[in-house]
Amino acid sequence: MTISDRTPDLEPAVQAGDDPREFAHVLSAVHDAAMSGGRMPARPRPVIDDSWRRLQAAGLDPDADSGIGRLLDLDELEERRRGSGLAEVVDDLARNLDSLIDGGDNILVVADAAGRVLWRSGSPRVLTRADHLGFVEGADWAENSVGTNAIGTALMSGRSIQVFSAEHFVRSHHSWTCTGAPIRDPRTGEVLGVVDVSGPAATIHPTTLALVHAVAKLAESQLRELHHRRLDCLRAVAAPILARSPGPALAVDVDGWVAAVDSVSPRSRLLLPRGVGPGRRFFGALGECDVEPLPGGWLVRVAEATGTSTTSVVLRTVTTAVGGECLEVAVEGPSGGWTHQCSPRHGEILSCLARNRSGVTAAQLSTHLFGVDDRVVTVRAEMSRLRRRFGGLLMTGPYRFADGVEVRHG
Repeated sequence: MTISDRTPDLEPAVQAGDDPREFAHVLSAVHDAAMSGGRMPARPRPVIDDSWRRLQAAGLDPDADSGIGRLLDLDELEERRRGSGLAEVVDDLARNLDSLIDGGDNILVVADAAGRVLWRSGSPRVLTRADHLGFVEGADWAENSVGTNAIGTALMSGRSIQVFSAEHFVRSHHSWTCTGAPIRDPRTGEVLGVVDVSGPAATIHPTTLALVHAVAKLAESQLRELHHRRLDCLRAVAAPILARSPGPALAVDVDGWVAAVDSVSPRSRLLLPRGVGPGRRFFGALGECDVEPLPGGWLVRVAEATGTSTTSVVLRTVTTAVGGECLEVAVEGPSGGWTHQCSPRHGEILSCLARNRSGVTAAQLSTHLFGVDDRVVTVRAEMSRLRRRFGGLLMTGPYRFADGVEVRHG
């Protein structure tokens, strides 16, 4: 007898009409035999069998407590969230899976590409149960840490999967069912993370996998649309600058995706050199280029034989349309310029960085903004927003204006 895969595209654990209690009983016998080396009364699904074999070869103990390892601290967790590529779709994931969470039996979890739990939501009752398994924000739920589960095994298989009861490698997870679907970067196809719905084993339903899979695909579509929207905004800013450019040039976002070109062969992406910033840089595809910051990206001009590229930043206080005052940032480069009016907090940060060209730490910025040095998470979030706007004008480690950028108050 084989407990076979039910469809070629998804990995459901049960079908409509299956008795979960009876199925759980069979799975328990299969698990016991597989872990002891005995004769199994049925074969697990291939995706589960592959997972068990990997974990047995790695020496993971099915009777051990969950080995989630060290939890991320709050700063590390915030950093992972910002770098995951998923922060902008988390709210929509929760909204679209609300029907599965509303009943109070399931929790929603979003993990990154390494299996780290970044966000979770659900009723206090089910969250408390999850706490006992170490299923908490900052925990490592990669397969080699906690055994077969919908997060780690979806990452290993690259497929949407449901893991029910004793299909989990670790026995302490047998009272749970979990359903996970990978979310891929629509630009590259690389897995960004997994959206997962987990709860007591009795809550399993054959339609859950299809819904979670569909929501993951919707998130990918939303990420694709956000990417196109950002490129459109960058293109609108770059078009008049490219029109005045004396030679071949491109406008690219911070990851090198091309928004517009002028006198350069069309391409979708430009490989950016490590630590790219304003000034003369070598690009493998183009040779020596002069780089200037744009809102959300870079202007890359194929360099002439002589000359250098200098970017200047002028900070000046201006009157807003409603009669108030704000800091306006004017950026000027050899090919043109652009301006941006800042919020009061962003204005304070930029003014502080202008006064401290050697840079300031997150704790120092926290003291400057709030009078205490422990608001570093807020500072890092604000700096992340500023760097999305000003691209390579702002650097990290410590926070500062990039070398070679002339900064003055107007």
